[in-house]
Amino acid sequence: MKARGKGGSIVNLSSVAGMIGIKDHLVYGATKAALDNMTKVWALELGPHNIRVNSVNPTVTLTEMGEVGWSDPAVRDPWLAQHPLRRFCQPHDVAHTVLYLLSDKSDMITGAILPIDGGLTCV
Repeated sequence: MKARGKGGSIVNLSSVAGMIGIKDHLVYGATKAALDNMTKVWALELGPHNIRVNSVNPTVTLTEMGEVGWSDPAVRDPWLAQHPLRRFCQPHDVAHTVLYLLSDKSDMITGAILPIDGGLTCV
């Protein structure tokens, strides 16, 4: 993008685990927090080249793997109860947000760490 001189948009895929502490997720959360910080640094460094850098931070996303991993009500229900919207993400929830951040409609947004979490990080 720098070589082309036309700018652009980068969207990193992170997690709410980078924004809040989640028991038994130390390494996962630490790596996502690092990616969030990298997003901010890259936004500062690449902004002068008209390159925007943002991060999306979804909660549990019900991909095929997510459906299996969160199918046990004893695991799912207490975590889901912490989400004000009382639901997890569907893949399209993440895709729509990424598409927005890649589009020119978000041309003034850079360095954002955007939770897609049904309100989880509000509590």
